[in-house]
This record gives sequence, structure tokens and C-alpha cells, in this order.
Amino acid sequence: MKAIKPLQSKSILETDFLPLGGRTSKPENLYSTMTQPDDKELLLLFHDPATKERAYTRIIKKYQEKLYWHIRRMVVEHEDANDVLQNMFIKVWNGLENFREDAQLYTWLYRIATNESLTFLEQRKKRSAVSMNEAEAGLSNTIKADKHFDANRLEWKLQLAIQQLPEKQRAVFNLRYYDEMPYEQMSRVLETSEGALKASYHHAVKKIEDFILNR
Repeated sequence: MKAIKPLQSKSILETDFLPLGGRTSKPENLYSTMTQPDDKELLLLFHDPATKERAYTRIIKKYQEKLYWHIRRMVVEHEDANDVLQNMFIKVWNGLENFREDAQLYTWLYRIATNESLTFLEQRKKRSAVSMNEAEAGLSNTIKADKHFDANRLEWKLQLAIQQLPEKQRAVFNLRYYDEMPYEQMSRVLETSEGALKASYHHAVKKIEDFILNR
């Protein structure tokens, strides 16, 4: 069997990324767009009662698509991703008053989005009274049910492989591979040491490559 180049080089999906739902191009590098210099200005506007709602709306508009896709890759289904996103933005509204302006807004938003996604997945497992393996199988079946699904296409194999990862490791892989987020920033989002994140990503890559090569 022909060997697949390491995922670290992004060679497997250097071309197109096909997210669930049929979008046909890989989203832009989220990390690069989240370092825009106007976040401090938005926060200042938010703390002014006269411009608070307008600033919040601008924050939502700036980040909602990026955060939607981060959540969607975790929970898979569009409806679930929208529900998690709405709950997340309620927490953002309630939490911005106490946001430390020396922190980075995008890492704070990503932390909330990730935690809300993990909480949703845990609650869904409890409601369904299924094991982790059964829950992951359910996500894989959801992917296979997509009208665009093609088992022979590499990007779909990657999506199925990602769903085999434990939820927290899936978050690590998505942040590093799709969002191209530096480990330093990932450490703040996931509240985990950089060393542990690097090890987790390395193991995730190995699992995914093994899945793709053996299916």
C-alpha cells in the first residue's frame, strides 16, 4: 500500500477540506484572522453603555463563522452546532463585563466554544445512555448519511478518522490542524501544558494515519 505522508506536513489535505454539510473549500487560517488589531477597541466600546450592544454585535459578526466551524467539527450536526453557538454567545454576553483586557479575546472565545462543545457531547451521551464508542459510532454514521459522502475520498476518510478520537483529543487536533493555532495559544484555550498538547496531537496524527491507511 502506498504510504501517506505525515499529517504534520498537512500533505493529506493540502488541497480541499470538505466539512460536514458540503462546504467545498477549507476555511481560512482562523488564527491569522483572529489577531486583527481592533479587539481592544471593541472591548472599550463594550464597556461604554452607549455602545455596548453595538460592540457586542460586532464581536459576534467577526467571530461567529469561525467559531461555528470549530464547534461543528466537534458536534458534527448543523443544528447542534447552532445550539451550542447560541449558548456560547449568551455566556460571552454575560462574561465580557469581567473580561481581563490583558488577555486575548479570541483565545477566551475559543475556550468557551470548546468547553460548550465538550459539555454538549457529554450531556448527549448521558441523555442517550450510550458508551463513548457508541457515541463516536453515531457521529460517524451522521457523516456517512451526508448526501455528499464518498467513502473513497480522502477528506471524508479524515472526517471519519477524527470522530474516532476521544473528544478532548479531537479538540486538540482540530485547533492545531484546521485552525493552525500555535501551541502557546492552544495552551490558553485548553488550559493544558504545551508539552501535553504536543504529545496529544502527535498521538492523534498517528491514530488518524493508521485509520486512513487501514480502511
